[in-house]
Amino acid sequence: MTARVLVVDDLEPNVKLLEAKLRAEYFDVVSAYSGQEAVDTAISDQPDIILLDVMMPGMDGFEACRRIKENPETMHIPIVMVTALDQQTDRVVGLEAGADDFLTKPVEDLALFARVRSLSRLKMMTDELRARYATGKGLGVVDNIEIDVDSSETRIFIIDDNEEQAERLKSTLGEDHAVSCETDPEIALGRAQSGDFDLIIVSLSIESMDPLRLCSSIRSFEETRLTPILAVVRQSDTRKLVRALDIGVNDYLKRPIDRNELTARVHTQLRRKRYVDQLRSSFQASLEMAVTDQLTGLYNRRYLASHLSAMFERAQWTDRPLATMILDIDHFKKINDTYGHDAGDKVLKEFADCVARSVRGIDLACRYGGEEFLVAMPDTDMAFAAIVAERLRQEVAGKKFMINGGRDAIEITVSIGIASTENNPDEDSAQKLIKRADEALYEAKNGGRNRVIQAA
Repeated sequence: MTARVLVVDDLEPNVKLLEAKLRAEYFDVVSAYSGQEAVDTAISDQPDIILLDVMMPGMDGFEACRRIKENPETMHIPIVMVTALDQQTDRVVGLEAGADDFLTKPVEDLALFARVRSLSRLKMMTDELRARYATGKGLGVVDNIEIDVDSSETRIFIIDDNEEQAERLKSTLGEDHAVSCETDPEIALGRAQSGDFDLIIVSLSIESMDPLRLCSSIRSFEETRLTPILAVVRQSDTRKLVRALDIGVNDYLKRPIDRNELTARVHTQLRRKRYVDQLRSSFQASLEMAVTDQLTGLYNRRYLASHLSAMFERAQWTDRPLATMILDIDHFKKINDTYGHDAGDKVLKEFADCVARSVRGIDLACRYGGEEFLVAMPDTDMAFAAIVAERLRQEVAGKKFMINGGRDAIEITVSIGIASTENNPDEDSAQKLIKRADEALYEAKNGGRNRVIQAA
């Protein structure tokens, strides 16, 4: 894979050396020589990852990292601090500033490239979600994202066949999070798949099972495909760490574990997961807004236009009938004129609930426009559709619709026209099917309303 890497260092030889190594691995490289230039370039170039030096005149790497992570336009860009600083306190300060990793020079190329590839993959997935979010926000159907990691609600799962090591991790994290442990990797796989965990910590020293295969299995499950994995590895196990990053592990800790580094890395993973979760939920919300009617909760006409054609083609291909009914609330304008539009909306909502309860899960129910609704019923002949329509007509006619906060009740009726693909003409289509149902509805209206008419 390729990615755009921003290399930041105040010493040009350091930039050129790292740039040459990255280009040899087919990465696209841009450079910056100060903290402020790094912040500006991150905004303008939107790199996939930033390799950031710490000790620079003026704005140092820590401050540059904080500013990049505080800006909504750049907060999603992964940052790896590559520096000569080798104290544990410096590492923790960097991680707490928002860095995704902290590598001390001289950095082993194998580990560096694996980290760049791993974080770049994560960034590209996030970019897709951000693009969808931007579309939804542009349409005004999603709100701004606010990341608030509530520790009391986070669930962490530790997998380590060394019970003593697992308990030490649990005691450290258990003060702020709900932590579960499992020493049997086979059982752990089942628990990981069935549990709703925000973070999974896996020891790469597990002996009773290949820990890399364990991580690979967790990553392959649909339920845990996006759950962050934090690996715990021995200092000397660089090759195992590289393999772990390549198969989808998000982050790592080297033994002996520093309590503050553990806390910082866990917080980083939980914060990113919360951000991705909100991006996904906002996309789902925008998708629902795009295809559903806000008042009734049924699908809208836009969704009907594409989905009904697919249902019709399937009916033609399988040679099984597709029935369509169009429903129109009788004298609906009189309800709006007499009781007001709020009462009319309440009637529409209750009527839509009746329709939704009356149809099957495989049926497509949508608001066709105004007080008209449409139901498409696959694998359904005219006779069965007529039974469903008549039952719905009787339910509506016998129901009292409550309005004005329950103070008043009104009665309504519905006219229904039905059409089917049975005995259909040679050049039939989804639109012609709707037209036949609409003509049957027109006949029901002209015949006195409150009745079901089947298309000829």
